[in-house]
Amino acid sequence: MNASSTQTYVVNPGGKLHGTLRVPGDKSISHRAVLLGSLAKGTTQIRGFLESEDTLATLAAFTALGVSIEGPNNGQLTLHGVGLHGLQAPNAPLFLGNSGTLMRLLLGLLAGQAFSVEMGGDESLSRRPMHRVIDPLTTMGARILASKNGTPPLIILGKQRLQGINYTMPIASAQVKSCLLLAGLYAQGVTCVTEPVPTRDHTERLLHGFGYSLKREGQRICLQGGGKLHATSIDVPADISSAAFFMVGASIAQGSDVLLEHVGINPTRTGVIDILRQMGANISLHNQRDVSGEPVADIRVRASHLQGIEISKEQVPLAIDELPVLFIAAACAKGKTVLTGAEELRVKESDRIAVMAEGLQAVGINAQPTPDGMVIQGGKMHGGVVKSHGDHRVAMAFTIAALCAKDTMVIENCANVATSFPNFVNLAQAVGMDIQLKA
Repeated sequence: MNASSTQTYVVNPGGKLHGTLRVPGDKSISHRAVLLGSLAKGTTQIRGFLESEDTLATLAAFTALGVSIEGPNNGQLTLHGVGLHGLQAPNAPLFLGNSGTLMRLLLGLLAGQAFSVEMGGDESLSRRPMHRVIDPLTTMGARILASKNGTPPLIILGKQRLQGINYTMPIASAQVKSCLLLAGLYAQGVTCVTEPVPTRDHTERLLHGFGYSLKREGQRICLQGGGKLHATSIDVPADISSAAFFMVGASIAQGSDVLLEHVGINPTRTGVIDILRQMGANISLHNQRDVSGEPVADIRVRASHLQGIEISKEQVPLAIDELPVLFIAAACAKGKTVLTGAEELRVKESDRIAVMAEGLQAVGINAQPTPDGMVIQGGKMHGGVVKSHGDHRVAMAFTIAALCAKDTMVIENCANVATSFPNFVNLAQAVGMDIQLKA
């Protein structure tokens, strides 16, 4: 095991956050922009691309599939798209690192190709179940080989004739929805996906931006297979999932005042703002505008006294990636916070319900995991050693927790922070946190 894989954060307690910062580009949009730009005819320009391990794995995958890509250079990319039927068989299995998003989206895209592909990932990704996308893809006519547990590595067999389906998702998931819509590009007839509650709609917005027609009726999204994607220019906004760490940090550290610039405020992603405001956070939006089909704003957050709340099931899909750091907000709030309907957290990079509860208990917080959520009693957080289990969002959440801790926080196994937020430590230090890195 090399030094970087055992990276530890040592965070001194207390302090406040102050200043203006721009977090990196949105990971969800960065993945999808490369994917659709590769399938479009012509040259697509992307600005604000997130240069993280997950998204660099996306570039590597599409380069292996025969797409010519220039960059990234300070967040700028040029993609020479090959069209829907221009991808080529890779010379070796695709290695996707830690990116479950990329694997699920590629399953949909590759299910309709004329060649077979094998995909794998790191130890964490190799434990993540793929049944929720494999099963409906199989119904469409795809042939996908997986382990008995439905985990990677996966082999997608080529030359299958896909048929459009009407699919009602049992659990809200933007990744499942996007996977099936991408497969629908290659299917005969119409593919429709109905979601139980709204999930992030970046795929739909980007399909529209690339000139592909979709129809939405309520929670049902449909597209006709056999169309074309046309190259475009995309400006990726800053990632609200990354901004969330500083939103919570500024809320819980008295005297804080932070301005987060150019943050995407897509209404399917703003659950973190809504939940923090319910808790009493002082959050205001400024300079609201539209950039490449996505709403964007500058977000100012000032310290406040948070109160425990009940987080409803309907809010969960709108804040699924932000829940780990929202657990920290709950731990620093007065009273009890109850979360239900979040069983999706158990199949992320780690079992985030179990891992966050374990970490909160280790630093003195009464956190009781439930099958689909958690009950957290706000209280006094002492320091201690927390195991992140290699989960980037867990590692960053407990780093932020040090702002309301009494003693030093030591967070182990933080190397995977680079999968989504490679300059997290530098930005945190720039706005006032006291963090040291240990190998």
